[in-house]
Amino acid sequence: QVQLVESGGGSVQAGGSLRLSCAASGFSYWRRSMAWFRQAPGKEREGVATIDSGGVNADYADSVKGRFTISRDNGKKTLYLQMNSLTPEDTATYYCAAGVDWALQSLSAHAYKDWGQGTQVTVSS
Repeated sequence: QVQLVESGGGSVQAGGSLRLSCAASGFSYWRRSMAWFRQAPGKEREGVATIDSGGVNADYADSVKGRFTISRDNGKKTLYLQMNSLTPEDTATYYCAAGVDWALQSLSAHAYKDWGQGTQVTVSS
């Protein structure tokens, strides 16, 4: 079955960096656009970054542009999110999501059918 397993979360001070990974299995990873979402307590889930199936096109939420970079390795079936210049506002649970075959990348949660369990990121001031 489809599995998405996030790792790399943790606690960091403001201005620091983290790299999240998402290991995928159970589906044709190379066919699907992928994305990172996050959800802070009391807030709605937010699309952070998305990348197309080939790893060529990426989109970002305005709040993370210039600080976060999404990438993927189709050979390793792994999705990454490099997060730099972190602020306390980035504190949230971060989720990896897989779209449907050959769909365009999207920051809308409605475009994604499979989700990981999440990894916590905490940024202290």
